[in-house]
Amino acid sequence: MPTPSMEDYIEQIYILIEEKGYARVSDIAEALSVHPSSVTKMVQKLDKDEYLVYEKYRGLVLTTKGKKIGKRLVFRHDLLEQFLKIIGVKQENIYNDVEGIEHHLSWDSIDRIGDLVQFFEEDENRAAVLREIQKQNEQE
Repeated sequence: MPTPSMEDYIEQIYILIEEKGYARVSDIAEALSVHPSSVTKMVQKLDKDEYLVYEKYRGLVLTTKGKKIGKRLVFRHDLLEQFLKIIGVKQENIYNDVEGIEHHLSWDSIDRIGDLVQFFEEDENRAAVLREIQKQNEQE
């Protein structure tokens, strides 16, 4: 199982490949706000652990294992953003909050949050009731 740091790299590489068709060390470094040398070290580790194939100066591609995990990590991130939005977290806090919690939740918790998101999306009145509760609590 990848570490939280490895997950961040796999997720970002997956996103870059989906958006641009490729992921270069410089692109990853910029997206994660780290030095290219740090990216190179991590990419070499991810290659060794068979999440991707890296050829120096040529780029990298995710393996089937890396793609599967990357897709799941992007899903987790998007789901948590969606959940925080539904429950009324201010937009300016959502990204940092997701980054702060995503690695600390079990997949069981992620699945239950998915159930809750589905619960709210199936009936917009449920979200309206939640907003009313929040208004009442803010006034107290």
